[in-house]
Amino acid sequence: MIKKKLISLIAGGLLCQLGSAQQVSKVNSDQWSMTDALGRKAVEQEEIAGKKGDKVVAMFYWTWHQGNDDTTYQVKNITEIVRKNPEAMKDYNHRGWGTKKPGFFFWEEPLFGYYKTTDTWVLRRHAEMLADAGVDVVFFDCTNGSLTWQESYEALLKTWDQAQKDGVKVPKIAFMLPFGPVPHSAVSLRQLYQDLYKPGRYQNLWFNWKGKPCIMAYPDNLEKTGVDKEIAEFFTFRPGQPDYVDGPSRKDHWGWLENYPQKGYVRNNEGKFEQVTVGVAQNAGPSTNGHCSAFNLPGTYGRSYSQQHGFDPRVDGYLYGWNFQEQWNRAFELDPELVFITGWNEYTAGQWLPVHSWTGDPFSFVDQYDWEHSRDIEPNKGWGDKGDVYYLQLIDNVRKFKGMEPRDQVSAVKTIKLGKVGEWDNVLPYYTHYKGNTMHRDHRGRYSSYYKNTTGRNDIVGAKVARDANTLFFYVETAEKLSSPGDRNWMMLFIDIDRNKETGWNGYDYIINRQNPRGNKAVVEKNVGGRWEWAEVGVAPMQVRHDKLEIALPKQWLGVKGEALDFEFKWNDNMQENGNIMDFYVNGDTAPGGRFNFVYKVN
Repeated sequence: MIKKKLISLIAGGLLCQLGSAQQVSKVNSDQWSMTDALGRKAVEQEEIAGKKGDKVVAMFYWTWHQGNDDTTYQVKNITEIVRKNPEAMKDYNHRGWGTKKPGFFFWEEPLFGYYKTTDTWVLRRHAEMLADAGVDVVFFDCTNGSLTWQESYEALLKTWDQAQKDGVKVPKIAFMLPFGPVPHSAVSLRQLYQDLYKPGRYQNLWFNWKGKPCIMAYPDNLEKTGVDKEIAEFFTFRPGQPDYVDGPSRKDHWGWLENYPQKGYVRNNEGKFEQVTVGVAQNAGPSTNGHCSAFNLPGTYGRSYSQQHGFDPRVDGYLYGWNFQEQWNRAFELDPELVFITGWNEYTAGQWLPVHSWTGDPFSFVDQYDWEHSRDIEPNKGWGDKGDVYYLQLIDNVRKFKGMEPRDQVSAVKTIKLGKVGEWDNVLPYYTHYKGNTMHRDHRGRYSSYYKNTTGRNDIVGAKVARDANTLFFYVETAEKLSSPGDRNWMMLFIDIDRNKETGWNGYDYIINRQNPRGNKAVVEKNVGGRWEWAEVGVAPMQVRHDKLEIALPKQWLGVKGEALDFEFKWNDNMQENGNIMDFYVNGDTAPGGRFNFVYKVN
């Protein structure tokens, strides 16, 4: 009997520990819901098969946003320039383009500004966003000369290594070198091998394929002896095939971008394809028979273009991703092991004259041009609250390609006594979120831009929900002691009680703590008219204990009847732009991030 009681006490102690942030639980975005600004809802578990263990998603990623810029020089944004000076597209020497030639331009401003890829604040957000989207590996663009952008990859590896320690399932990393067995490809191979791979640095972040670290490079011009022989034996080589039309011309080729219908690359032992490309758009068109060309040529295959249906006729057709979806549908048809997506964050383009062998008139923007002619998925500022529509389309299709894990179990009915230790120990699920992402930003951007962000405050790491016949109980936990409840926009709870984005502000019908708490009472408000306007419903019991906040909400205030429950919620601390949903990506801390919501469902 004594032995049984001792075991019971030990188990109870362990259970108490597991009720805290130290519990062994991984962040799993499969458990989250999301709906974009166009009203498109990402697929959920009820609509899809279980998780497929053999599917890999790769993303083309640009680390070339670095260097010692002229800080007296303004960033040039093609979209802004053309909006102010539409005639500039007919004149290479127009004052809008500036005097430095050839020019270097952004097609639009990224959501995080004109950042450098040495900015660890941005790199940490990229790690979380790509992990949340289910991206398994990023391939760095090192296809130009022997440039490997070492300063940037060092910053990224250090940042993502820490993010991994903080619980982020960061993508693995790999490199894509020049499209051919040229001398500078061998230079890059030797540099990367000696600097990163041979000494085993950041081995936890390497992407392995078929038993070895993977690299998209040509081994053809390596020597047969010495270090070159080591390199040839060390990697799984998948040389990059550059053309959008021709498909593989050797057995080990992988693609990076193709026109629909894309080809399959490398037959595996089961006769299936290893790899298929998926692109957002292609800088190709009828004037070049589908081969690479300037993106500002008429008829190029932009975001709104479908090979099967032509151009989306809507004025804002570039938002709906016909091109991207057509390419995903082809990938589903071929069902490869790995999908290679182009891409995340290129954003920049040169402005070239025909003398540089490009075909635009009177000049060419080759890789990026405008809202229609860009391959970037990373959210941008120019589309306002629609700046993340391609990120959300990515998430939806990755879920369909990889499958989803079932929802976590919801525990039984329980009345919670607020503030009492141990009350939440056996409440499930535990909605885990990332620790360590409230660091502050202080880093130079491109050219004259400079970025500071000190909004990181309370680091939200977990949440729970409990229920009884009359009340919903909410619990949230932070990595350290909570700041003062008197702080602005302190620990706000957003609830989409009907899971309908047509009601409430971006679907959120209720907000708690938009107004500061009144002692031990949280102010509950209901949305008015779908805008950022709220009407007070009442004040609810609230308890703060060091790093834990608990709130009890009467069901009748939320319009809940009966035992069935199916709602979404999220926590946010220190929003800066009230009424701007894109703020969830940028300021303070949000769990889950961006437009994602936790789901609480009881049938």
